[in-house]
Amino acid sequence: MTLTVYLLNAFAKTPLGGNPAGVVAEGSALSEQQMQKAAGIVGVSETAFLLPSSAASRRVRFFTPVAEVPLCGHATIASFSFLFQKALIKSGVHSQETKSGILGIEIAPDGIVFMKQCEPIFSEIVPREEILHALNLSTEDLCRDLPAQVVSTGLRDVIVPVNSLRALTCLRPDFEVVAALCRKYRAVSLHPFTLETKNNSTAHCRDFAPLYGVNEESATGTASGALACYLRHHAAVNCAEMVFEQGYSMDRPSEILARFDSAGSVWVGGIAVSSGKMEVEL
Repeated sequence: MTLTVYLLNAFAKTPLGGNPAGVVAEGSALSEQQMQKAAGIVGVSETAFLLPSSAASRRVRFFTPVAEVPLCGHATIASFSFLFQKALIKSGVHSQETKSGILGIEIAPDGIVFMKQCEPIFSEIVPREEILHALNLSTEDLCRDLPAQVVSTGLRDVIVPVNSLRALTCLRPDFEVVAALCRKYRAVSLHPFTLETKNNSTAHCRDFAPLYGVNEESATGTASGALACYLRHHAAVNCAEMVFEQGYSMDRPSEILARFDSAGSVWVGGIAVSSGKMEVEL
C-alpha cells in the first residue's frame, strides 16, 4: 500500500523556517498501527491523519514517530492550511474533533489559521532543582519571581521561565533527564521561555519533548497556548495578543500567534508553507 503524505512547515517565519508536519488527506482506510508506522517513516515531529466526522469539519489524529498524542498545534495549522490551499475548505469558521475534544478553527482570507485551545489547567509547580538538572542551567538562569509549572490548554507542558536570551540559547538539556521529568509530571514537553527576544516578540521559546521521540521542536502550538495563559495568570504579560518566536536554535525561525477572545479563551495561529510530499510504503 502506497500512502501520500503532504509536508508543510507550520508557523514559518522564513521560507526555511517553521515546524514540519505531515498531513494524510484521507486517513479513514488506515488502522491505528498503519498510522503509527507511517508517522515513524515520515519522521517529522507529528503527522496528522484527517478523517470524516459527524461532529466537526474533520476528525484529526496526531502521531509522533513513536506514539499518538491527543492534540498537536502545529500539525493542526498544517492540516487546515492544506485543506484551504487545496480549496477543500474556504476561509471562515470550522472545527476539528480530537482526543482533546472538539476545538474551533478560524481561517482568515489570507490563509492564517487559528485554533481554539482548551480552557487552561494550572497544575504542579516543579521544583527548581529538577529543572536545573534537566536543562543544565545555573541557579541564576531561572527566574525567581515566576514558577516552573505544568500548564495545559489541551496537552500538559512544563512552562519554564528563564532570565535571559543568552541562557535560553546556550542551555544544553539532558534528554534522558528531561524525558524522566516529563514522565513524572505526565507532561509532553519542557517549554522554557524568556521575555528577552530577537524581534520585539512577547517571548522567545524552546521546546523539548524526548519522551515522545522529539528532542527539540522548532514551533509548538499547544505549548504556546499554555504559555500565553501562564503569562496572563502570573501577570507577567497581560494583553489580548501575543507573539512567540521559536526555532532559532535549530535554524528554523518560527512565529506563533496567540490571542484571547472576548470570553477569555485562547487561540493559537500562524501560517503553513507547503514543502512537497512523500510516498510511504506500508
